[in-house]
Amino acid sequence: MPPEPNSVEVAIARALRDNLERLQRTSEELQQAVNDIVAACASSKPTNALPPMLRAQTSAASLTAALDVLARFIAMSMQTGPRSPLEAAITQVVSWPVPEAPATPTPVRPIPHAPEPMAATPAPAVPLVPQVQDFEPIPPPEPPIELEVVEEPAAIEEEFDVNQLTPEEQELHRRANRVAKVSMQDIKMLRPEQCRLGREHKDICIRLKDDIEKAHREYDRRFKPIMDHPVDYFYRWLVEILAEGDPSCLGNYPYATASKAR
Repeated sequence: MPPEPNSVEVAIARALRDNLERLQRTSEELQQAVNDIVAACASSKPTNALPPMLRAQTSAASLTAALDVLARFIAMSMQTGPRSPLEAAITQVVSWPVPEAPATPTPVRPIPHAPEPMAATPAPAVPLVPQVQDFEPIPPPEPPIELEVVEEPAAIEEEFDVNQLTPEEQELHRRANRVAKVSMQDIKMLRPEQCRLGREHKDICIRLKDDIEKAHREYDRRFKPIMDHPVDYFYRWLVEILAEGDPSCLGNYPYATASKAR
């Protein structure tokens, strides 16, 4: 008759049996990740191998850690030297047989009982307390969005109202105002020294003739339909930006404008 296994062998066998399924599952995941790496390396995009490489690294680390723990447990359990009381207690607890779960009795459906009538108990009167609800303050109505053309120079005819024009013409006025302003800002940024000298000698239109003519040709080409309106955004921003608000610094302005005439 073979000798019966002692408590240490029983504990080792139980630990191996309990962890065998997890080790097999981790090993299968590692093998699948390796197969994916091989397939990705054969493709035209090597970057496809990165996700399976990360999975393989994680599975290998998990498998290594589990095997290391089991190896340490078996080595400590097989030591023949004297054990500490704590190790002996752990080995004894592990070697205890697991009690079988008691058989669960078959549930019996209870027989419903007819409810007995009970006298209604009046509920105590609760004083009504008005609940204060938090109401969010109603924000004030936003002011109507005004077009840029409302910033008209003082020289524009009083009877001319941009808001009375058609939507297409209003849009042209808004764009003309913006284009003229950006054009003057570009000239001032590209020719700062010439602008300064032009203000000192009051000959901006002569000193910056080429840049101003180029900008005006583009302005006239894009906004021809509103050139006959009594408003000249080109002249306005030429005075405001290049002449810094002083019309006398322009010298001889070569273009006809109703704003200048006033």
